[in-house]
Amino acid sequence: MGTLPTWGADRVIELERLLLDREDLFPCTFAVSATRKGSLRYGFVEDLHDESTWEPLHLILRDYLENFRSLARDTSLVVFFGGVMDGFAEDFFFRRFWQILQYLHDNDRERWPADLPMDADDPLWEFAYGGEEIFVVCNTPAHGIRRSRHNPEFMITFQPRWVFEGLEPDSARGIAARRAIRTRLRAFDGSQPSAVLGNFGDPENREWLQYFIPDDESAVPALKAAGCPFRPQLDHRRVAAAPAPGGWRVVVNGHGHRSVWSSRRALPLGWTSVGIDGSREDCLQVIRQTWTGLQPNGIGRTAR
Repeated sequence: MGTLPTWGADRVIELERLLLDREDLFPCTFAVSATRKGSLRYGFVEDLHDESTWEPLHLILRDYLENFRSLARDTSLVVFFGGVMDGFAEDFFFRRFWQILQYLHDNDRERWPADLPMDADDPLWEFAYGGEEIFVVCNTPAHGIRRSRHNPEFMITFQPRWVFEGLEPDSARGIAARRAIRTRLRAFDGSQPSAVLGNFGDPENREWLQYFIPDDESAVPALKAAGCPFRPQLDHRRVAAAPAPGGWRVVVNGHGHRSVWSSRRALPLGWTSVGIDGSREDCLQVIRQTWTGLQPNGIGRTAR
């Protein structure tokens, strides 16, 4: 997608060789399957260091988001960035990664989804662009210990949240997929999977920490303490239409935490309906009466 630079074809060939290796199995089974099916899409940005060259990223991402549902359930968009890569440490790439996501957000023509939290410290937060929720993964030349996060060029993979529908943590397919990925991670990286890997929606999980996993696990506490670098533009939020009377439901996750969720919106991964519908206040009242884990502010974190 977009203009193919002189270095682009070699990067695609190298990545596909890695993904399709039948002996040294790449951990992400979704990426492997997408490569075999031809549903992986590629984009190229000329210079990681020069923001003036990032403009094509908008067109690349918009084009992909307009068509991804017609490709395959396990599709992704991989964007390679050119420029000088030697001599830069992981911290530089971490900052550049979040600068790129911020750049996309600040210049997004579509509003942030009305029901999606904008605070990255919310367990239901996810990056969004073009009105779509997207799981993002960054690979850099500075990663060495975690081979699964290494790439000769700086690389960002955009994976629509839609890809994960039907793979909830408590579903048979979801359990099998996570088991396979973690087994492959241990073999491929030669170490245990990072502690930041978790399930979307779990109270202790923070999606942003999974986007850029540090090579050294000891760096994780400092990242958590510093907080997510993403700064939402509050005026980018789409105004939500008020749900119809009774348009709420009580939901529960694998830890037994209760919340309320708009009936207009598909449930997030890890949350299921308990079969109680009604007004928002009625649903909250049910939670107050039946859940001893209720927090002073209502329900710990209200699912939006």
